[in-house]
Amino acid sequence: MISTTSNAPNSFILRGVRVVDPESGTDAPRDVWIRDGRLEAMEPHLSDGVDARAWTAEGWILTPGLQDMHVHFREPGDEDSETIATGALAAARGGFTHVLTMPNTSPVIDSRGLVEFVIRRAREACGTVVVPAAAITKKLEGREITEMFEMREAGALAVTDDGKPVESSDVMRRGLEYAQAAGMLLISHSEDRALRGAGVMNEGYASTVLGLRGIPIEVETIAIGRDISLCRLTNSRLHIAHVSTACGIDLIRRAKAEGLPVTAETAPHYLALTDEAVRGYDTRYKMNPPLRREADRDALKDGLRDGTIDVIATDHAPHASERKDVEFDQAAFGVIGLETSLSVSIAELIAPGILDWTALVHAMSNRVASIVGWGGGRLIAGRPADCALIDPSAEWTVCADRFASLSRNCPFEGRTLPGKVLLTMSDGKITYAETGLFA
Repeated sequence: MISTTSNAPNSFILRGVRVVDPESGTDAPRDVWIRDGRLEAMEPHLSDGVDARAWTAEGWILTPGLQDMHVHFREPGDEDSETIATGALAAARGGFTHVLTMPNTSPVIDSRGLVEFVIRRAREACGTVVVPAAAITKKLEGREITEMFEMREAGALAVTDDGKPVESSDVMRRGLEYAQAAGMLLISHSEDRALRGAGVMNEGYASTVLGLRGIPIEVETIAIGRDISLCRLTNSRLHIAHVSTACGIDLIRRAKAEGLPVTAETAPHYLALTDEAVRGYDTRYKMNPPLRREADRDALKDGLRDGTIDVIATDHAPHASERKDVEFDQAAFGVIGLETSLSVSIAELIAPGILDWTALVHAMSNRVASIVGWGGGRLIAGRPADCALIDPSAEWTVCADRFASLSRNCPFEGRTLPGKVLLTMSDGKITYAETGLFA
């Protein structure tokens, strides 16, 4: 449950908390003093004479604020699924202090005025830093490049036509060149839409048994291969969204070995689930890219371990119930993930020893900050606190009805997960505190 953060103190000490900060190489117990919202000190031991309320925090972990470079907040145009305010609160409950919103709203975020609208609405929210990505092409139609320089001046840090691929190689080339010139990251929705056709789940044994139209892995790999070729041609930064296949990872690994400026992300649901989850025709397991095979899931984990996959991003895609409570073929693609991302990552990566805490925080915080180019991702004494306090041993059972998000399309409903966010502070402001934490 959410406590009233207005009643939470902005000065306190966490004694013996485990600080995990990849940027400084810290993974050790510390006494952490937050005074008036600022990270005053992180020391092996602070004097008992410090004038602030203190909590024994042994067993808890303090990290830089988590960051998500791929969320859909649906505003403007689809506020029954999510708003910027509710999405920002869902992010805070998940330990996130910074999020990058996708532009496939209605209208599309493809102009300076609409970028400014998102930023203005974000200022009215709980305090989570919400930064818009703008569209590569006007109305996501794949034809005319947007005014990237103007949108960069307005505050957009990235461009993407996420939800749709840029099908023209010539337009994609120019998009990469313009984005590079404007100082923006280009995020690719790598998908061969013609090959996908009317597919609704991964093409394979499960789709055959279920009688559902399949999406072959080549839908992703053909498009990733093209986008990497254009990255090589333009020497422009390319970030590949929601990677789901082993073959896609191999392409990215080779591109990185070549020295190309390519980065990539995957999402927690691809780490935890396979296409076998679709057997009950539950539309909470319908997403794009679709859930793949166990071999793909294993390859994604290996890709995170060796750094081929740079970051974990939720691809938080809320939908009102009427878009999901229909037959599988007709249901919208997408799942929510902000409030489960950390716990699923702990279960799938920390618990089996695939990543340690430093590597996980790197993939969910400071690596994101370096790719997008915004602040955060570090714990620095003397600066406003931007952090997440986590109880890694706590367990909780997912109940989407209790989420801050307006939507309920959660693929982990009913699952017991490890790890609980106790407190989130963004730029010195408490944006979420677990009920009873400051009692």
